[in-house]
Amino acid sequence: MKKIVFLFALISQILWSQDPRIPLDTMVVTTNSVVIKGKTVPYKATTGMQPVWNENGEIIAALYYTYYKRTDIKNDEERPIIMSFNGGPGSASVWMHIAYTGPKVLKIDDEGYPVQPYGIKDNPNSILDVADIVYINPVNTAYSRPVVADGKKLDKSLFFGINADITYLATWLNTFITRNNRWKSPKYIIGESYGGTRVMGLAAELQNKQWMYLNGVIMVSPADYKVLRTESSVDYAINLPYFTATAWHHKMLSPELQNKDLLEILPEAEDFAINKLLPAIAKGGFISEIEKNDIAEKVAFYSGLSKKVVLQNNLEISPNFFWKELLRDKTGQTIGRLDSRYLGIDKREIGENTDYNPELTSWLHSFTPAINYYIREELNFKTDVKYNLFGPVSPWDNSNDNVREGLRQAMAQNPYLKVLVQSGYYDGATTYFSAKYTMWKTDPSGKMKDRFTFKGYRSGHMMYLRSEDLQKSNDDLRAFILQSLSKNKSAKY
Repeated sequence: MKKIVFLFALISQILWSQDPRIPLDTMVVTTNSVVIKGKTVPYKATTGMQPVWNENGEIIAALYYTYYKRTDIKNDEERPIIMSFNGGPGSASVWMHIAYTGPKVLKIDDEGYPVQPYGIKDNPNSILDVADIVYINPVNTAYSRPVVADGKKLDKSLFFGINADITYLATWLNTFITRNNRWKSPKYIIGESYGGTRVMGLAAELQNKQWMYLNGVIMVSPADYKVLRTESSVDYAINLPYFTATAWHHKMLSPELQNKDLLEILPEAEDFAINKLLPAIAKGGFISEIEKNDIAEKVAFYSGLSKKVVLQNNLEISPNFFWKELLRDKTGQTIGRLDSRYLGIDKREIGENTDYNPELTSWLHSFTPAINYYIREELNFKTDVKYNLFGPVSPWDNSNDNVREGLRQAMAQNPYLKVLVQSGYYDGATTYFSAKYTMWKTDPSGKMKDRFTFKGYRSGHMMYLRSEDLQKSNDDLRAFILQSLSKNKSAKY
């Protein structure tokens, strides 16, 4: 009897366990359909691993990807393809994959909060009706891993840095486009958060090193490390309109502002931030007491904070402090970093930093079970390797950050190339006004400003988690794609 039980257990182990080593070059194909805008869109989903080679032809990594291709289109030459990244750095491409542009979205409530049972459902707003999409996971995210020869150590400089990341991902995309015969197709890249830095750099790298020319670059809540967390005068000043939006949402502004619509008051806050607050902060300790008091009063007016704490911070209010301070004397709750509509509870009300990010814990609550179920049970890719929503990529090399200039050069050299920026007004990590500033500074000449488009939403970093904005943001993507197609016009000035 013991032998029979042992044999059954052995057979079960063979049948049900998976090899924890993922093949370096493999794919699984499934077919499905989704109703978008009232019309059925059939598609093929290809998911698997594709290698990264070095200059000696050796495999140094394998990246996990999922590629959705509409199957009732006979000619791919006019069919756009979008190459999609998230950020981090070190974040998998899960967020936009199953919550924004893909054919499936999370089962969450209309404001983006998790509900049980966890899962996914069809996405009637997906852009798959107008473009094919590939979601790429950089090294150490999702199932993507480096390949290290026996007896050698991982060379982190190959992957973990602004320029290394751009270089190897560009070569990977070249291979992908070649394998899938998409060289003739109009091409777009989209990146969220750190993905904004990534796609700005990729625009130049793809064009100058892979000779791959794009029709569009899309930045979703972009992170620009030329200004983000630099604690410069610009960094402090351009956060103010975000403070205004968040204070308005939590009803912390004076009736004069609170009784107006959000989009009525934001232009006021933007004008004050650029034309009054920025020069005042730039004066530092040499500002006159009269001007300092006048500016502090206005910062308090537009931020919902007290004039006293503004003065105590010498007009320089950091987002960290704001998340802790705004509701301190009202409810004692904190507000979310990536989406300040979310509330948290700290151990102590005192202090300048929050204990945790309530929005991120909420999102992980719903994304983690959904992506693991979806890949295994619907895309049919099965492995015991852990899916990294966030993977180890430290230390990350931020040196020689020239991505903004790279995007400018790519646009100057390619008259087809246009840019769309999407941001949520309640995003405190990469604020919407900072995204506008990045857009303005990319082309200081102003000669290409008609090729930039900005869209804002009444939500946070992942604006698409809010049902109303899921539809609106996808419609904005769809319109941008259709508007940026060449339509047989020559690429010339």
